[in-house]
Amino acid sequence: MAGTITEKILKKHIAEGIPKAGEEVAIIIDHTLTQDATGTMAYLQFEVIGINRIKTELSVSFVDHNTLQTDFKNPDDHRYLQTVAAKYGLYFSRPGNGICHQVFLERFACPGKTLIGSDSHTPTAGGIGSFAIGAGGLDVAVSMAGETFKLKYPKVVGVKLSGKLQEWVSAKDVILEVLRRINVNGGVGKVLEYCGDGVKNLSVPDRATITNMGTETGCTTSIFPSDEITREFLKGQGRENQWVEIIPDENADYDEIIEINLNEVEPMVALPHSPGNVKKVAEIAGLKVDQVSIGSCTNSSLRDLIIVAKAIKGKTVSENLHMTISAGSRQVVEHLIESGDMKHLVNAGARMLENTCGPCIGMGSAPCSKGISVRTFNRNFEGRSGTKDAKTYLVSPETAVATAITGVLTDPRTLGKYPEFEMPHKFIVNDNMIIKPLPLEKAKKVQVQFGPNIAPLPDFFPLEDELSGEALIKLQDNITTDHIMPAGAKILPLRSNVPEISKHIFEAVDSNFYERAKEKNGGFIVAGDNYGQGSSREHAALAPKYLGVKAVIVKSFARIHLANLINFGIVPLTFKNPEDYEKIDVGDELIITIGDLMGKIILKNVTKNIEIQVTHALSESDAEILKMGGKLSWIKSKIKY
Repeated sequence: MAGTITEKILKKHIAEGIPKAGEEVAIIIDHTLTQDATGTMAYLQFEVIGINRIKTELSVSFVDHNTLQTDFKNPDDHRYLQTVAAKYGLYFSRPGNGICHQVFLERFACPGKTLIGSDSHTPTAGGIGSFAIGAGGLDVAVSMAGETFKLKYPKVVGVKLSGKLQEWVSAKDVILEVLRRINVNGGVGKVLEYCGDGVKNLSVPDRATITNMGTETGCTTSIFPSDEITREFLKGQGRENQWVEIIPDENADYDEIIEINLNEVEPMVALPHSPGNVKKVAEIAGLKVDQVSIGSCTNSSLRDLIIVAKAIKGKTVSENLHMTISAGSRQVVEHLIESGDMKHLVNAGARMLENTCGPCIGMGSAPCSKGISVRTFNRNFEGRSGTKDAKTYLVSPETAVATAITGVLTDPRTLGKYPEFEMPHKFIVNDNMIIKPLPLEKAKKVQVQFGPNIAPLPDFFPLEDELSGEALIKLQDNITTDHIMPAGAKILPLRSNVPEISKHIFEAVDSNFYERAKEKNGGFIVAGDNYGQGSSREHAALAPKYLGVKAVIVKSFARIHLANLINFGIVPLTFKNPEDYEKIDVGDELIITIGDLMGKIILKNVTKNIEIQVTHALSESDAEILKMGGKLSWIKSKIKY
């Protein structure tokens, strides 16, 4: 059978299982990445496993999320992360070096390698031909310990590109078009593999923008071929020796095909409060805007910021709004300084922020109350910006800079002549902010340093055959991990302290949840479709577990959150008949007989005196992990020292 890129890479990495859509396979992981918001917990988990050195080819710890240092918590976590990296053999990208996905793409990502990262936008590396998957921190810790990563073998969707993008239209508009077609759950259980003649007209940064935001479709990952375009990018980074060609066979057999003619793509915009709520910019142009923010791991590359700089050269940001820019890496900043383009941004009045995630995760630069914020980011969930009643619109850098100039949402094609620019053939390479792993003998002498905010991991115990308690909360469709466990400057510093961060669970949707869960000694969560979409943050499972949540009963789950629930010993159940969602209300007393989880599950609503049919998609190993109370207990029983 003719091979897709996905098949070719996974064939070399499958350790167990059958490569058939829907079947569980275990794959060997070559590379891992973490960032500081998820990494601190991941390394606490890795230390509990108890080995003295990572077993992956390459693992990198980044600091790019919690960089506001308003007290000791974040700098203490950074010190912990740096000493952990030194002790266990990781590369450490220091604060200020850049956003994990941008720096990893520039300095580490390799075609044909498998990568998992404790951040849902890890598929950014798919732009260079890596098979890159977002996962919970515990899955990353287990992979660093040398264990395989298990997933359902995906269907492979060929996104066939033809033609070439017109002026003022860019890669962001392509992925917004994909989201317009398949929405935020249309990629579940699938890999979006880009192919066709149009691929050669997209640079590696273009491709990375598309694979980054492909996450919002719910897909397992997105990937592009590794071709001559890839080779030139790696050559410019001084890494040509890491290039290998990986292209689909001419008659590759895809499960589905999506065709996009790049000539016909127009500037697009995702409206509040979903990346899948997409329209053409021209349809809503003229909307008054209070803020424009350019950056994030989606659109902070040199290519993106050169366009912005040249478009705004000689102009001034509209007096009706303010504009922020967050470059993705120091490499991007150094190039902007060398070329003189940084001057155009500063002269125009843009507020130049750190090379971090920043506003994308509510870490500063919140909009005004009821503000309209136009952003080049990948998510626009309600409240994520830091202002609950603000409305966020997602656009390309071209649309963002046009809007910054005019003060209203603007189709960039109205700006006139498209700026001329050329990407460097050789990039400025300065890795002095990346600390290399220590030799083993030196690493053994390193003392890991803990701050007072870093709390020990809670103990989780094996599940009983029968679970009982109340339905603590009932939620609608498309509940995100931001709804479950908010981010932002107040909460993110608590990521290494489970008891404290648990006080904020469901804060935005039910301010009394924490007290109710404590009073009732835990219970159950009920929700609709696509529960847990969005970020990979495992605290959205870890905190409910700490509060005694025993099972989550929904119409359907998002992939990463489903895995995180299993990892922390919360039983993920789905209604066999979706309409049975109506048969449970908050406060209902439930009894769920789970046994060994491989037989019939019986859910009885004691309050209403009815039985409700529920099911699950657990493998035998998933069931074993759950019954043991979670993956950490399970892996400690399996690992060979």
